[in-house]
Amino acid sequence: MSAVSPDGKAAHLSGLPDKVGRYLRSPSTRLAAFAGLLTYLCYAYAHDSWMNPALIGISIFFAIFMPTYTRLSNKAELWANNRFGFVTAGRLGRFVPQFAFNLVMFAVMLWGGGMSRSGVATVGGIAGAALITSLASQGLQYLGGYLFARGIGDLNRNVLVGLCVNTVLTALGTAGLPYGREAFLLLGFGLGGFLLLVGILSDLRSIFAPTGGVGMYFGTFNPFHNTHLAILKRAMAERRLDRIIIHPTLIPRLHAEAFRKGQIRVGRLREDGFQVYEKTENADVNVDYFPTGNVFLPPETRRALIELAVAEAGLGDKVEVIFLRETYDARGFQGVIADIRKRHPGTRLHTLHGTDFGGMLVRSICDECGWIYPWRILRRDNVSATAIRKGAKGMTPAVVTDVLDQISRNLPEVAAGGRRFRNDYGVLTEVLENDRSAERPDIRPVRSG
Repeated sequence: MSAVSPDGKAAHLSGLPDKVGRYLRSPSTRLAAFAGLLTYLCYAYAHDSWMNPALIGISIFFAIFMPTYTRLSNKAELWANNRFGFVTAGRLGRFVPQFAFNLVMFAVMLWGGGMSRSGVATVGGIAGAALITSLASQGLQYLGGYLFARGIGDLNRNVLVGLCVNTVLTALGTAGLPYGREAFLLLGFGLGGFLLLVGILSDLRSIFAPTGGVGMYFGTFNPFHNTHLAILKRAMAERRLDRIIIHPTLIPRLHAEAFRKGQIRVGRLREDGFQVYEKTENADVNVDYFPTGNVFLPPETRRALIELAVAEAGLGDKVEVIFLRETYDARGFQGVIADIRKRHPGTRLHTLHGTDFGGMLVRSICDECGWIYPWRILRRDNVSATAIRKGAKGMTPAVVTDVLDQISRNLPEVAAGGRRFRNDYGVLTEVLENDRSAERPDIRPVRSG
């Protein structure tokens, strides 16, 4: 007999073992367990506290909480980015809660006898230890994000690896062991200080940017809406740009890798042409595969909508839409930026970016690609691509609204702005004058309204 009321809770509980099993099989869970064990071994060895209850408790806490800790750190930085739009603010948003967490951890360890008081005193006490390890953590997490932006690893797991490295050096440094203290200080003040300097320089370039040159605008544009158009006009006016180059995101590297591993799939195709991504049984339960949502227009369609909207607004001579598929697939936006530099040698470059996850990721990529002047966009209006994907009206240029309507009616051919496109269930391909074939394949994807 079930011990719950017959309202579906029994069915919910029946799936609990599978959820627990998937959580335990998660690479992030196993890495966190390793980090907890590593914490215990490093501090027990460095501080000679093998049987200390405080150390054992902290280590178990780490093993359980670290995946959540990394996600919360990412969210804290994202909140600060969205609120202020400065790189330094975002990094402080990550640093402050981490410093508080480390301060409490060291206090518990010191009070419980899990750490050597004389060793901790050599790095400035628990406040100094918390400061240095938090700075080091910032630098290592930045490296994790740097690798993630280049298609290496997953953001959360990269952060976990960085925390593991930091754990080893912190344990050795706070024990005052030979060379351990020096390595700990160098990592904290060297890498952490360098990261802070890079962020400050980026923010200064954003505030005191010269005018003139070429602007770059990268993003999903899913779909292109009124605020995107307003941003183009405002950026050209404020920075007096000669030209703005737009390159839409194709398949983000996070998704491309997850598709390759069979961790996500296109679950269904809506009547309006949007593809709905979903996780599979192979997905890691500790990974956020959809930080910007799981509903997407195909990249070819997003490109066509941008071109049509720009032309309708009379900006065709000032705004260029490029689509470097091979370059993007091989090297991401780093490759696209390199290509733009070759096309415009010696020209001052600016990057237009939002302050959401994708926007700040673009900014970090641009910061790493040389002396590029950021132009941040603090979104304070109610226009939202997410709302549009949920059916909101009146937020897109007229031509975008028209095309999306034609797609939703499943027309085999879409006509707009004097151009014609074959509509393969949401994928728009331009039909040239000598190409009269508008036939679509017989294989239909699963569609849902």
